[in-house]
Amino acid sequence: MTLTEADDIGGTGTTDSAASPPDLRARVAELSEFADAARQGPGLRATEAQWAKGKLTVRERIDLLFDEGTFREIERFRRHRASGFGLEARRPYTDGVVTGWGLVHGRKVFVYAHDFRIFGGSLGEAHAEKIHKLMDLAESAGAPLVALSDGAGARIQEGVTALAGYGGIFRRNVQASGVIPQISVMLGPCAGGATYSPSLTDFVFMVEGTAQMYITGPDVVQSVTGEEISHEDLGGARVHASVSGASGFIYDDEKECIEEVRYLLSLLPQNNRELPPAVHCDDPADRRNDTLLDLVPADPNRSYDMRAVIEEIVDDGDLFEVHASWATNIICGFARMDGHVVGIVANQPASLAGVLDIHSSEKGARFVQVCDAFNIPLLTLVDVPGFMPGKDQEHGGIIRHGAKLLHAYCAATVPRIQLIVRKAYGGAYIVMDSRSIGSDLSFAWPTNEIAVMGADGAANVVFRREIAAAPDPETAREQRIKEYREELMHPYYAAERGLVDDVIDPALTRATLIDALEMLRTKHAPLPARKHGNPPV
Repeated sequence: MTLTEADDIGGTGTTDSAASPPDLRARVAELSEFADAARQGPGLRATEAQWAKGKLTVRERIDLLFDEGTFREIERFRRHRASGFGLEARRPYTDGVVTGWGLVHGRKVFVYAHDFRIFGGSLGEAHAEKIHKLMDLAESAGAPLVALSDGAGARIQEGVTALAGYGGIFRRNVQASGVIPQISVMLGPCAGGATYSPSLTDFVFMVEGTAQMYITGPDVVQSVTGEEISHEDLGGARVHASVSGASGFIYDDEKECIEEVRYLLSLLPQNNRELPPAVHCDDPADRRNDTLLDLVPADPNRSYDMRAVIEEIVDDGDLFEVHASWATNIICGFARMDGHVVGIVANQPASLAGVLDIHSSEKGARFVQVCDAFNIPLLTLVDVPGFMPGKDQEHGGIIRHGAKLLHAYCAATVPRIQLIVRKAYGGAYIVMDSRSIGSDLSFAWPTNEIAVMGADGAANVVFRREIAAAPDPETAREQRIKEYREELMHPYYAAERGLVDDVIDPALTRATLIDALEMLRTKHAPLPARKHGNPPV
């Protein structure tokens, strides 16, 4: 069969049967005809409408995701059994979702991909059952699951069975959580309850201009609140990447987006029973980092870009950052060191001085949990002045949200290394994977300042009365600040007490960290006997 403009968008994909029983060759020819109909989809008109929106077809997307010629489709001849509202006259093959598996960089990956050309990619009973089967197979086979989402939500004509279909997806998302990597790629609209499946997965990618996610659309918002807002301003990719934090990655086009999905998959293990894949590395493990001596100011009040520090010490300067546009006062991302994958969490002095606040705590906690679930060692770079003060933070629940990051680190059993680059003050120092909460090793540069608070604030509290009573309060204050810094904030104070394992030359940072990660690669930390923890939410 070939595409023609006469093909109906919801065509049945059937052919006339032969008058007499055909032989096997005729059956094979018939199979080829049916398979071609299922692959080509509803028609040229629907395909051109998809292209006109700047979107690829479902088959084009799958071809981009998988290594050439490796995709194996299942249930391609599945059709719905619903009736009423004209559905019985429109029974296209695939029922609007393509499911199967293939290879990405030579490793098995499962996918389900909505076909917006068929019923707008909406989910009905048969559509949902295909996804359920695919999800069960992915978990059983122990391989990552990718959802290429471009659907209009529940199929209204099928009523409650469509809603039950979403429930089955959500339950499987949770069941597979921490077992296999789950990636949602938002390539079109996603509204209502359907938005909860992406939020239950490990990573969410979005394409700007074509992908949206929201619980209630602009029309409902206007009718209830009177507020006029566009689809993009309500739930577009940029909103979720920089404001809500619902999307970890944003791209300008589908090709770039799917290529980056392939790259992320190359960094992740197949499941929670495997280690991340290692690769050959030409970047010397003992490469010196003399650049760092000039990159980071010794003055704790001066800003710098922590990304530059990370790029100097990891393999080939390659950092794959997650949530790069949201909660920018903390950096979370994947990199390789001597060919082995590591998860990096780092304060960012160039944004809000690197303080921890509600959003950065949530961002860090989520990333730590993902790394721990999939056996990815954690490297934490610390330069933190404390938690963000203020009524909005306190009333917004900074205590509860900050505890999420604390809980995530305390629960993590993967190798954990802390590097104190400069200042580490107060509770934020503890939360950023200090030795006291279970970090395996803690290193520090000679610029480190570990204390309850900065010397200025400490002097004002501890010596308040003495300073006020002095003939020259300002001179007395400066003297007490100097004494506090020399007594309690010198680089070796924590090392003398075993809270820092070594104070190192910044130029030797890469070599030191790679040696430590190699030593910890066989770490085994048994878990306590319990059903699960109860992290703050």
